[in-house]
Amino acid sequence: MTSSDPREVPGVSEPAGSVGSGAAGEMAHPGARGPRGEYRKSAERRRRIVDAAVSVFSERGYRGATIRQIAAEADLSPSSLLHFYASKTELLWATMTHRDSVRFAGGPGHSFPDRVVGQAIANEDVPHLVRLYGVLMAESATAEHPARDYFGGRFAVLRRQYADELGALAAAGLLRPGVDPQVAAVTLVALWDGVQLQALYEPDVVDAAEVLRDYFRLVLTDPRVLTAPADLRQWWADQGRDDGDGEGRSRELV
Repeated sequence: MTSSDPREVPGVSEPAGSVGSGAAGEMAHPGARGPRGEYRKSAERRRRIVDAAVSVFSERGYRGATIRQIAAEADLSPSSLLHFYASKTELLWATMTHRDSVRFAGGPGHSFPDRVVGQAIANEDVPHLVRLYGVLMAESATAEHPARDYFGGRFAVLRRQYADELGALAAAGLLRPGVDPQVAAVTLVALWDGVQLQALYEPDVVDAAEVLRDYFRLVLTDPRVLTAPADLRQWWADQGRDDGDGEGRSRELV
C-alpha cells in the first residue's frame, strides 16, 4: 500500500469523524462477546462488507460510491450494511485499516532499505488494495475530502521517518556524499507511489521492488546493505506459512 506505503505510520491520527477504535478497530482487534458462532458470522459479514467497499471505492472513488452500491456488492440490503457500519465515512476508515494491515515488519537482519523493498513485495499480494490507495490518495487532494488530513499527515510523517532513517545511514557512512537525506526522503515517497501505480498498469513490465532496490543502489555506498529481492520474497512467504493463515505477516484482518 499499500506506498510510500509504510503500512504503519505512528503519529498520524485519523481526523474527527473517523471510526478510530470503532468499526475498523473491531475488525482488527475483535472484542465482541457472545456465542462463538454468532461472532464468527458477524466478523465474516464485516469482512465481506469491507471487501465490497474496497471494490466500489477503487472503481468509483469515495465521492462516487454509495451505500447502496456497496451493499449490492456485498449481497446485503443497505439497512443490513448500516447495522455494521453506520456511514460511508466509517467504511472509508475500515478500508484504510484493511489496507494498512498487510505489513512487511522485517526481521532483525533487515535494514531500512530491505523493509521498503519488502513492503513493495508484500503489496504484490494485494493489488486491489494498492489500487484503493491510489484512488483515494488522488481524490483526497480535493477540498473537504474526509481523508485529506489523513493523507497529508501520512506524507509528512513518512518524509520525517525516511529522512531520519537515511540520516542514520549517512552517519554510518553508507549514504553517498552529496545525497541530502531530506531530499532523498521526498524522492523515495514520490518514487514509491509512482512506481506502484505504474505496476498496476503493466505488472509484467514494472517491478516496484526491483525499481526501489535500484534506487537504493544509487544512493548507498555499499550495496551489501541490501538483501536480494528473492530472499525477501522467501522471507515473506515463510512468514505466511508460520501458522497457515498469514498471521506471521503482521496481518490484522478478520
